[in-house]
Amino acid sequence: MKPHILSKIPILGQFVDERFLEHRRRSSSIAGFATVFVALGLWEYRLLVDQIWDWDLFALIATFAVVKTSLFFWYRFHD
Repeated sequence: MKPHILSKIPILGQFVDERFLEHRRRSSSIAGFATVFVALGLWEYRLLVDQIWDWDLFALIATFAVVKTSLFFWYRFHD
């Protein structure tokens, strides 16, 4: 495993380790998915109840899907 760049910085090296980085990665991923699910629920509610196409929320959901899928394939084939 390659050493992380933060481990080369003396002050941060004592506070940042692999567990910290993994916890940060997991929490960011869960927060992203939670945000998208709330946006999807709000988009569906506005579509089904109010019959309003909320393009802002649709763009947010589509952006998440494109970025997540693109990064999945990028890391799959370049790691």
